Amino acid sequence: MAADAKSTCYDGSCSQSFQFYLRHSGEHEAIFQCLRKILPGEFKRIGLDKSSLDVLGVGSGGGEVDAHILTLLQSTCPSVPITADIVEGSADLTDSFKALVAKTPNLQKIPFAWHLMTSENYEKQVKAKGDIKKFDFIQMVQMIYYVDNLAGTIAFHRSLLKSNGRLMIIVEAANSGWDILWKTYKKVLAVDVITEYRSSGEVIDCLKSQGLRYEEHAVPNAFDITECFDPSSETGKRLLNFMTAKGSFYENKCSTEKDGRVLFNSDLSCILVHA
Repeated sequence: MAADAKSTCYDGSCSQSFQFYLRHSGEHEAIFQCLRKILPGEFKRIGLDKSSLDVLGVGSGGGEVDAHILTLLQSTCPSVPITADIVEGSADLTDSFKALVAKTPNLQKIPFAWHLMTSENYEKQVKAKGDIKKFDFIQMVQMIYYVDNLAGTIAFHRSLLKSNGRLMIIVEAANSGWDILWKTYKKVLAVDVITEYRSSGEVIDCLKSQGLRYEEHAVPNAFDITECFDPSSETGKRLLNFMTAKGSFYENKCSTEKDGRVLFNSDLSCILVHA
């Protein structure tokens, strides 16, 4: 299936920058710790008396978080067959996800359907076909910043849930460092792929406006950005490039100092939306 003509910020060198950020931020491990606490109980409830379980990943990137989710689902419901549909607009990251599946034995037991497109185009395709596949669990991890219509995106994907299903949205927390940074420098930063920054605050406001039930779980995280303040540091330059794509980060309210190091508040929020 052809990729969208619309560009994605996670191909080529940008994909490498993203992977560099993940290695230095500890973001995935913070997410994994949260998921290990909350998902087994959710999966036991969702999988009760089910003959199969269908999962949709939206904006799944290189698949690290999706792989963790699918592995948790397999261990919680070991006798139930699982299918996985993956929507991702980056060809580079989709290839990385496929490579991850190829070297992970338990994932090879799951049939994957790959949709190389943005979530908006997936929505258009589903509506045009009229043959709508429903899912037991849908995950949208760190991708809500890239959609044009927040309310419409949430409403559509929630409509794909089976009875007792869950839509999981992981996003930067309200009042986190990311939230403060992007809203403080909105006129400078929100001018390219991301034109409207959203935190958990905007997502929850949207859920409330639609009268939807949800639970919010904190995902605490912080990482060391001291080297971002050293002009000679290559690591600092690369982190700064990913975080802002600008050079105006040296005076900010997004971080704290501890033991001579500068820590960036990168707290996230994991929001489970009811069917």
